[in-house]
Amino acid sequence: MDTQHLRQTVESAWDERHQLSPSVRDAIRPHLGSGLAALDAGTIRAASFDGSQWVANDWIKKLILLHFVCSDSRIRSEASATKSFDKLDLKFDQWDERRFGIAGMRVVPGAVVRHGAFVGPRSVLMPCFVNIGAYVGAGTMIDTWATVGSCAQVGERCHISGGVGIGGVLEPIGDRPVIIDDDVFIGARSEIAEGVWVKRGAVIGMGVFIGKSTPIIDRSTGLVTYGVVPENAVVVPGTRLASSDHGIGTYAAIIIKTADDRTRAKTSLNSLVRS
Repeated sequence: MDTQHLRQTVESAWDERHQLSPSVRDAIRPHLGSGLAALDAGTIRAASFDGSQWVANDWIKKLILLHFVCSDSRIRSEASATKSFDKLDLKFDQWDERRFGIAGMRVVPGAVVRHGAFVGPRSVLMPCFVNIGAYVGAGTMIDTWATVGSCAQVGERCHISGGVGIGGVLEPIGDRPVIIDDDVFIGARSEIAEGVWVKRGAVIGMGVFIGKSTPIIDRSTGLVTYGVVPENAVVVPGTRLASSDHGIGTYAAIIIKTADDRTRAKTSLNSLVRS
């Protein structure tokens, strides 16, 4: 696939998206299909690391949105457990045992992954939902009832625990998706949203909610930051006093320490289930 040509096609169609004729839609539909296939295979991604920051590849979001514009909803699977009426196929609909063997992942009944999401080898998908444009790195577990939103980027050897929500974003076009770096543990029922970046090795405790306006407070220094969880930080839910004199506390995410060997022992992944 010529990525540059695909990008030019997407950008041109996006500029005319409100007045695409049926013939133009028919002409660009194969290009959009190639783009979704590349997303599905992980050869293109909705965000990329430029050496210092993760940045959104906004043309990828345009590709996804154009697909919705140019596609009709229809029955996407005849299997009773996964039958859907949607504009996207499910990722595994046409897979056979050989294809699963090549991919090298485990998919438990109830796991739903839309076409256009990448899932790396040695990953384990419990009953969960992974949306279009998402990227799940090798050796990562997406646990029961967890969701990985559209275009979210999850690294390798992560554990996304039960009921966790990893927020997605298609619009605004330029917004960065949620980034979960390698070796991150996110505890049950936590929510990471609004383009927050959780850096390598961080441990997010159970029930932590972090959006771009959530204060992240280092208990040892008092430093308050937003939108980025530092490497190897151990984060738990907490509060801080509001500026009023009424003793009212508001929610905050608290960095209580740096992950140590004891922390790693509690949150380490079991390699047996990935063999």
